[in-house]
Amino acid sequence: MPANTTVSSPKKKGRRARLLVIALVLALVAGVGYGAYWSVSTVRAPFPQTTGTLTLPGLTGPVDVKRDARGIPQIYASTDADLFRAQGYVQAQDRFWEMDVRRHMTAGRLSEMLGKEAVDTDAFLRTLGWHRVAQEEYDKVLSDETKKNLQAYADGVNAYLKDKTPREVSVEYSVLEFSHDYAIEPWTPVDSIAWLKAMAWDLRGNMQDEIDRSLMTSRLSAEQIKDLYPAYPFKTHRPVVEGFKPEGAGGDDEDGNGNGDGTGNGTGQGAGLGGGSGSGTGTGGGLQSGSQGGIGSGSQGGLQSQLAALSDALDSVPALLGPNGPGIGSNSWVVSGKHTTTGKPLLANDPHLAPQLPSVWYQMGLHCRAVSDKCRYDVAGYTFAGMPGVIIGHNQDIAWGFTNLGADVTDLYLQKVTDRGYLRGTKEVPFETREEVIKIAGGGSRTITVRTTNNGPLISDRSDELEKVGQKAPVANAAPDRADGYAVSLRWTALTPGKSMDAVFKLNQARDFEEFRDAARDFEVPSQNLVYADAKGAEGHIGYQAPGRIPVRAKGHDGTLPAPGWDPSYDWKDEYVPFDELPYEEDPKRGYIVTANQAVVDDAYPHHLTADWGYGSRSQRINDLIESKIKDGGKISTDDMRTMQMDNSSEIAKQLTPLLLKVDISDPYVREAQKLLEGWDYTQEADSAAAAYFNAVWRNVLKLAFGDKLPKELRVKGECLNVPSVDPNVPDDQRGRLVRECGQRDADDAQPDGGDRWYEVVRPLLQDEDNAWWKTPANRLDEATQTRDQLLARAMKDARWELTAQLGKDISTWSWGRLHQLTLRNQTLGKGGPDPVKYLLNRGPWNLAGGEAAVNATGWNAAGGYGVVWVPSMRMVVNVGEWDKSRWINLTGASGHAYHPNYTDQTDAWARGELLAWPFSDKAVDAAKADHLVLKP
Repeated sequence: MPANTTVSSPKKKGRRARLLVIALVLALVAGVGYGAYWSVSTVRAPFPQTTGTLTLPGLTGPVDVKRDARGIPQIYASTDADLFRAQGYVQAQDRFWEMDVRRHMTAGRLSEMLGKEAVDTDAFLRTLGWHRVAQEEYDKVLSDETKKNLQAYADGVNAYLKDKTPREVSVEYSVLEFSHDYAIEPWTPVDSIAWLKAMAWDLRGNMQDEIDRSLMTSRLSAEQIKDLYPAYPFKTHRPVVEGFKPEGAGGDDEDGNGNGDGTGNGTGQGAGLGGGSGSGTGTGGGLQSGSQGGIGSGSQGGLQSQLAALSDALDSVPALLGPNGPGIGSNSWVVSGKHTTTGKPLLANDPHLAPQLPSVWYQMGLHCRAVSDKCRYDVAGYTFAGMPGVIIGHNQDIAWGFTNLGADVTDLYLQKVTDRGYLRGTKEVPFETREEVIKIAGGGSRTITVRTTNNGPLISDRSDELEKVGQKAPVANAAPDRADGYAVSLRWTALTPGKSMDAVFKLNQARDFEEFRDAARDFEVPSQNLVYADAKGAEGHIGYQAPGRIPVRAKGHDGTLPAPGWDPSYDWKDEYVPFDELPYEEDPKRGYIVTANQAVVDDAYPHHLTADWGYGSRSQRINDLIESKIKDGGKISTDDMRTMQMDNSSEIAKQLTPLLLKVDISDPYVREAQKLLEGWDYTQEADSAAAAYFNAVWRNVLKLAFGDKLPKELRVKGECLNVPSVDPNVPDDQRGRLVRECGQRDADDAQPDGGDRWYEVVRPLLQDEDNAWWKTPANRLDEATQTRDQLLARAMKDARWELTAQLGKDISTWSWGRLHQLTLRNQTLGKGGPDPVKYLLNRGPWNLAGGEAAVNATGWNAAGGYGVVWVPSMRMVVNVGEWDKSRWINLTGASGHAYHPNYTDQTDAWARGELLAWPFSDKAVDAAKADHLVLKP
């Protein structure tokens, strides 16, 4: 793939050089049959017109589109309708392929574009019914104003598409023509709404943890699982809001639905998922139902395979959206004017998402020439291609940022099913059913039947292995007879129509904290942390709000394990946590607010939000950095905020490195590497050899102590071990014999992933030198380990040999960046297309600093390797009140067109931690203007 190590020149005088690059690429691909078809004109044909005049039907007056050298558009109009019509037109100019893929994905229609390989993903998404829910929102829930804005946006998109062939819209359509004819359909308002469901899926909470805990029961005891899901460390990692107790709210509800600690695993080897008569364990409730008939004690073989298949099915969706895990979150913080050099608040935000090309974000400004009743917007920031308005940014009065709250808004239910329906109490209830026809590019189709229960659709129907969930899982006498087994349904707040799209437009117009909270009231899905700032008064104001539709569960069920769907007492209540009782604060005395996926509230809070918070390493580091700056009256500048965003410090390195240095290493080859850690400051710079070696040691510590002891469903696909058999179908006298067992999970999603949950797992074990987790069997190269230091020694040895193989024998040439690389891939053809197409569309690699659970969260999965799997997808620092002094940057660029000068022209600066000027006022926008397009009626 073409490397991109320097920023492409956006100047027109560089176009001749770019044509030479394109010609070179075409020459390279000619040898495999594509060059005769593709030409320079084919690659350039979709590039948008950004100067002069174009006609946009439906406008009531002219609209100005001013782009800077990075291609970032600022739109000026005189009515709301004109503003959003132009936004649709401009986004389609830059990003329509991306928009088209997104709408096909959310509608479960990718097969129409990409062929039969996408059928299973489509079937899963049709079962969830994202597009159906979005249609209901448009038809029944959203305000008339929102629908008008969505329609104006759609009209603008369709005006751009009118009379264009697919090849004139984006080069990817030229690739599709090799396999089948493809016609672009008109854009609809529902296509815009549905993308919010995709983002909600990406940020859905603890579903994977729920599955993983269940899978662990085949090999680990309840106490061991509890070790791997420790309680949140409130003593060391501060929550967002401390001591918050809403007025009028009582204590834990009568069903014991307060905040659990995530340890309700109720399981053991052969113990089932809690169940039976009081056999469940743990303070979080688990899936125990006593005499009510939970899943009983006994072997787990059938259920294990079914849950593993469910995990695979879930993984097929994030293949387009990115991995879902503890790194998928964000950083945001806001500092009051009393602590800043500007005298007004400063607000920083960097959401962590899977790297995509183009970036998931689209930068732009939407400006009414005069804000009035007929034109109400003056806002700039980040939005999604395909969606009107601005999601994160600022208007003329306030600024805001988002991070993932991590609320548990999904539950899996085990359902006792027959051909006629499913069990509810003692009665059999018929399914709600519908048929879905999946059309496949090139011809053919597949028809599926979606079956829905009171607790959501049966997602197990989308996998042959999941059709008989729990086929072999013994149950308690009080539970229903297993017959053909249990199915799995999904209850998820995003499958109920909501008003989040209304919230976007309200947020864009909000003028103060009261209006900001009123907008947040409608932001139901996904549940987010919202930080706020304004410039009113002497020092401005800062604030926080936790919005979202968060379910109230009954009977002590804390969402950590699947629930028995046949038992009505496990249903969600017909209510959600009231908005006025969700955490918020305004102008806290400490003078700053930090949200980075840590616990939002402490144990005093009366409602259950989740048992699976992020563990707070990033948030506490940000808290510490702020406090170190403001102590003794110090002030924080805009550049200080940027520097904090790029902080690479490793919390686990601070804990583990002193112990590694104390281990007596006799092998001079390993000792040479150990010396790299002497004097290291625990920062993970791209050129650091010490960071490379430490992270390799950390990876091997996790593998030896935990990874090799996990069931195959959680380990990396293809990595094989000889392990004691736990097959329930073999005779008792053969249990424990060694069998060859290979991992089954994609590397990006395997465990142990090395995130800050694992920091908390390891922290207490470091003080217990003889803990059982340190014990490992002998292999052909090493003796068994019995103690902490023995395992650390083996990990250092294994890391030395691993890096020798990857980076060479000479440790002076090692660097973290050579291991920790980012490659940007087009999310469809850049992953699954032929190699010449990948070469055309993809970019990289870049050697990156940062790491897992660092503030500069360039995430990697320790089970799978060192490559970057999620990133700060954008960064911004808002200088509240002096808006033109704000700074921003995107992961890639404004354009989605390969070889356009703005395709990845921000990535080099992003990788270096730089921020770009962010003009907002008319004067600043004009000063930065490189292109000016006038859209006329």
